[in-house]
Amino acid sequence: MAVAVRGETKVWQRRERGAQLAVWAAWLVGVAIFVYCWQLISEKTIWEFVTDAPTQAADLGVRMVPPDWKFIHTLWRPIWDTINIATLGTLIAIVLAVPVAYCAARNTTPSVAFVRPVALFIIVSSRSINSLIWALMLVTIIGPGVFAGILSIALRSIGFCAKLLYEAIEEIDESQVEAVRATGASGAQVTAYGIVPQVMPAFAGISVFRWDINIRESTVLGLVGAGGIGLPLNAAITTLSWTQVSLILLVIIATVVVSEWVSAKVRHAII
Repeated sequence: MAVAVRGETKVWQRRERGAQLAVWAAWLVGVAIFVYCWQLISEKTIWEFVTDAPTQAADLGVRMVPPDWKFIHTLWRPIWDTINIATLGTLIAIVLAVPVAYCAARNTTPSVAFVRPVALFIIVSSRSINSLIWALMLVTIIGPGVFAGILSIALRSIGFCAKLLYEAIEEIDESQVEAVRATGASGAQVTAYGIVPQVMPAFAGISVFRWDINIRESTVLGLVGAGGIGLPLNAAITTLSWTQVSLILLVIIATVVVSEWVSAKVRHAII
């Protein structure tokens, strides 16, 4: 059935035969794809482990209670490293994302045929690779530590910040830019007085929002040796110290909650 709106009244009409057959064919194809994918998953799944999962999860939960509160004194430095990784990585990404976004926006790029595709390629490349993968590669190249974590967060964040920023640049009011240009201002002055004031609120919001995301992402980088609270988490899991694991998870949750609150307050103050 199809719906035709006439004024404020909805009139139900029967679909044409071809349209009805197309709808049923689409449903048939969708069901066939679902069944095929389910068969592939079933062939590679050990269902005995799946059925035993609730028992194992309950046993693990018992082992994690109560948290080892004495261990919290060793977590202050890792959590501080995590915050620094997220903050410094975000700052580096913002600095690099600004020229990339400027080159990617149609109304500001020096060359639509050459410079803009290169800028868009940088954005897509950055957004396509997860920060954990960046961390794996950087730990191999420059060694383990906080520096690798900072660079991995930065490389991951460039594409996110640049994409949102160049979209904001493309949506600016061109009449304000033309007004500044009509005064005989140079290119730098047009950017400073015609473009920057219009995109500054969006730029500030994007920066804070990305920092909030990076707090979460930086908590797991230590699993591959890139510093932060992921290092003691990996050590606790490896040694089956589940009471320490539960404490670390609580600290991570508390850190994320605080970062959410801070970013919300800052975005509200800016926007």
